[in-house]
Amino acid sequence: MSAPTTQAPAPVDAAPEHTGTRGATLVQRLVVVRELGILAALLLLVVVTVIANPRFLSGQNVRDLLLSASILTVLAAGQTIVIITRNVDLSVGSVLGLSAYASGTLLVNAPGTPVVLVVLAGMAVGALCGVLNGAIVAVAKVPSLVVTLGTLYAFRGLDSLWASTSDRLQINAADLPAGFKALGGGRLLGIPVLFLIALAVVLLVGYHLRNYRSGRELYGIGSDPDAARLSGIPVGRRVFAAFAVNGALAGLAGVLYAARFQTLDATAGTGQELLVVAAAVVGGVAIFGGSGSVYGAALGALLLTTIGAALPQLGLNPFWREAAVGGLILAAIVLDRTLSLRLARRLRGRNLRGS
Repeated sequence: MSAPTTQAPAPVDAAPEHTGTRGATLVQRLVVVRELGILAALLLLVVVTVIANPRFLSGQNVRDLLLSASILTVLAAGQTIVIITRNVDLSVGSVLGLSAYASGTLLVNAPGTPVVLVVLAGMAVGALCGVLNGAIVAVAKVPSLVVTLGTLYAFRGLDSLWASTSDRLQINAADLPAGFKALGGGRLLGIPVLFLIALAVVLLVGYHLRNYRSGRELYGIGSDPDAARLSGIPVGRRVFAAFAVNGALAGLAGVLYAARFQTLDATAGTGQELLVVAAAVVGGVAIFGGSGSVYGAALGALLLTTIGAALPQLGLNPFWREAAVGGLILAAIVLDRTLSLRLARRLRGRNLRGS
């Protein structure tokens, strides 16, 4: 990550610098409105659920909710970086599973390994997967949807092959050291440690995207890759780095998954990739790139997790969660398109008045 410039333009969570101050201000306002809307929807869902079941906000239920949202939040933070550049990574669920199994295998073979080294090892596995994705997308110019759909199955197959050839199809809680298992259930001031880790990830990613030139350039790439290239932005390197960082965060999520569930096999993380993309899109990250924030993606992850926890409390079948998620994705895409058209009209009107 490059150091922040001394005279950086006013940072925004969308739109590149070349769109102008007026456009950046308007987009920033739209992002804030989107995030406030997500927060309002989350609060409304909580209120309705509490009316149906006052125990929904008990201390243990809140801790369980935060714990459930932690892994999805970390994945959504990494996915946000990629989607902003007008790409997508569908392999994160498989990367999570591979990293989780790698972390568990390391602890089984070397039980005395410090937790910090286990975390770094898991992130390294994820980063290698991200580097592979990034190299094919940025260097070979293959669409990210095609690349990551292929690596989704490739990484999952590698995980299955590793598990089958190691004569250990499943790693159980009894095989893991107590120090590592304590990470999954640990609390600090009553707050789950895993959620605090996820919060730290969101804050770090958000700070980088907002305050560092290399972070702001990602928005420029997503808004218009050709214009970004002509303005001197190293598009290939930035996209490559975005996939690498996303892979490292998926690896971190794999370690957190292992610490929380403590029973690992080759199916860990299956299906997570679509939920991660949904969290980012529902959180206001434009699927076409160029706008959104990691804070909105984190709220999206918390909203989707809350929906899953609230449906049984409301007497609804949990399978309605998929329908709700699908509806939210469609609503987010329609809203994003509507806001984009409105922004374009406002900018054209201001330019005509200014001329």
